[in-house]
Parts: sequence; structure tokens; C-alpha cells
Amino acid sequence: MYKAYVSGSVVTWALRGVSLEVPRGSFIAVMGPSGSGKTTLLNILGLLDRPTRGRVYIDGVDTSKLSDRELAEFRNRKIGFVFQSFNLINRLTVLENVELPLVARGLPKDLRVKLATEALLKVGGDLSWLHKRPNQLSGGQQQRVAIARAIVTSPSILLADEPTGNLDTASAKIVVRTFKELNRLGQTIVVITHNPEVGQCAERIYLIRDGKMVGESKPDPGRCLISGG
Repeated sequence: MYKAYVSGSVVTWALRGVSLEVPRGSFIAVMGPSGSGKTTLLNILGLLDRPTRGRVYIDGVDTSKLSDRELAEFRNRKIGFVFQSFNLINRLTVLENVELPLVARGLPKDLRVKLATEALLKVGGDLSWLHKRPNQLSGGQQQRVAIARAIVTSPSILLADEPTGNLDTASAKIVVRTFKELNRLGQTIVVITHNPEVGQCAERIYLIRDGKMVGESKPDPGRCLISGG
């Protein structure tokens, strides 16, 4: 796929012929320097943006044929997002943050609480967090809350953009273990990262530079951030 941004008469190509297949249930990492096109690629995979040329197929659906409204509905059903900055709302409790995607679906309160609680426990969270505000938790705890919010609707794909970028090493290890456990349970995960120790924890690493895929490799488990503990 290709992605160009136009400003006046200037055309900037963020992606230049990238092709990527993500098998169901896999855990892949996309790595590259700043400005290489990683986040642009993630936005297109997550249907937040459309490619200038090329198509994105998810679960056999050609998303280029969907209207903007259909695209939004499809995205909300199929894709969960985790961001570097957590994107939690501090005026809401942890429970209210996790259940937000369910509110948009019009589910009753008791079912929302049940599903949100299950999601938090699934990512290794603690029930004592439920009625706290996000800013009362550590960075690693907040990121696990953000992951719980991303998976509460049981999406097919979990996309994470530099999910350990704002975390210390101990917190980053917790988040990576959470991804590994979710993947063990069958969750498809794509992580954008500049941290080689995080990338080495995936099943496959794709390297992107100047908007092009320049290589792929099988990770070395011994270099994974959580290797040996």
C-alpha cells in the first residue's frame, strides 16, 4: 500500500509500497526509526486512515469498499487500540474507563460491569483498581487498564503504538507479559515499537524505513525484555 500527504504543491510519501500479512492469532512487531512510517502504517491497519493506493483486508473484508460510517462500525467491532500515552480519562474511574466502548454499544450497566471486570482481570489487573481514578495508579497499571479497555469488546486485532514508550523497565515488562498472555489466549497483536527488547518478544519482526518494508526476521527469545523473568 501507499500513503501520500499533500501540502500545497508538495507531496510527501509516508508509505511506499508496504505489504504486510498478519495471520490470525499471531504477535508481530513493526520496528523502525522515527519518521519511517510506523504510525502511518498502524493508522491504516487500524482503519483510522485510508491508503492513497492499496487495500486493507480484515477477516476477508475489503475495507476499501466500506463507507466512512461502515468503516467506523467495522473498526469498533474488530480492532482495539493501545497508545503510548494511555489515553485514559482521569475524571472517570477505572471501571468507567474500561466500559466506555460498551457504553457506545448501548449495553446495559450490569453487563458492562461484568465484561469490564473480566477484561481487567484478563490483563492481570486488580479488582481494587476498579473505583480508583487512573492517576492513582502507576504507569504500568494504567497501561494494563488501557489494554483492558482495548479488549473489552473482544476485537479480532489489538494494535499497540509504542505501548511501553512512557514506562520504566519494570512496568514495561508487565505490559509485555500481558501481551504475551493475551496472545497465548489467541489474541492477534501488532506492536509498533522502537525498543528492540520489546520487538524481540514478538513472533515476527518487520523492519520499516523511509516508508518501505526493508526486512523481516525471527526474534531471538533470549533478547526479549522478559527473558529470564
